[in-house]
Amino acid sequence: MRRTPHLSTPLTLLTALAVTALGGCAWGGGDGQDTSPPAAPRGLTVQAGSATTAHVMWNQATDDTAVTGYEVYRDAKKVKRVPGGQHMVDIVGLEPSTTYSFTVRARDAEGNVSEDSRKLSVTTPKATAADHEAPSRPGRLRGEAAGSRAASLSWGKSSDNQKVASYEIYQGTSKIHSVGGAQTATLVTGLRPNTTYVFTVKARDAADNFSPASRQVRLTTAAGKDGGRATAPSDFRATTHRADGAYYIDLAWTPPDTGGAVAEYQIQLDGRTVTSLVFGGTAPSDKAEHSFYIGEKAGERHRVRIRPKLPDGTWGGYSPERTVTTGRP
Repeated sequence: MRRTPHLSTPLTLLTALAVTALGGCAWGGGDGQDTSPPAAPRGLTVQAGSATTAHVMWNQATDDTAVTGYEVYRDAKKVKRVPGGQHMVDIVGLEPSTTYSFTVRARDAEGNVSEDSRKLSVTTPKATAADHEAPSRPGRLRGEAAGSRAASLSWGKSSDNQKVASYEIYQGTSKIHSVGGAQTATLVTGLRPNTTYVFTVKARDAADNFSPASRQVRLTTAAGKDGGRATAPSDFRATTHRADGAYYIDLAWTPPDTGGAVAEYQIQLDGRTVTSLVFGGTAPSDKAEHSFYIGEKAGERHRVRIRPKLPDGTWGGYSPERTVTTGRP
């Protein structure tokens, strides 16, 4: 009589292991783990709030699932981590009269980390010894809805025994923005259509003394979608000229009134973003012009429009689109 060999592992377990192995080999199965990092945060802005603080803001980053947090780096050292729904932070404990560089990274739920945002530097103002006197309350705050998703704010200057270092803008009880002490107007973006908002402003000096809040201003954004027209360049024109055997597109426009200088614009040609224009030195405030190479062939038709990067780091609305043809006035 033939004897059956002894199996040290139960047959049912071997069968299960075999099926699992075959399934993994035949079908290339996996756990579907997310390995794609978020996009690098854009629209970074940095403002010295006082001699020992800096206000850092950025735009929401994108991810194939969801961004769950942001990491803020000062001179390549991580100094702050905030939830994914937060896009601004105050960095404290800085040294007066010191230059710092900041970057931001986005992180998703799987721990994937984006590349660095662009790097921005800021210099804290000089400290004042034993200054316990707060700035005066900002002058009358005025506000006006700028379309359906933005609001224009302006206020009177505060006085201080030393110098106002910054103005802090509050929406309700939440700080949403900060501008330099020489600036008395700003454009608040990222609002909702047909929504009522209440804003106040406080002045801050280099010793971190805060003024009383300004009077409130209440405003309601417009209903519906306006495509960001209130933040778009106006009087936009496009023409062409020929020089040295090549054709160029010439642009001219009036920058939007944002309460601050607009130094960067994005140029869209034939429906595609082709370049960013950054003005060095002092950005034009009344009239801006730019010319760029387009090719050597006459009779080519192109569509062009631009949009500004606003002082809070977000993109404004597009200008009207203009059509030009090389070789024609």
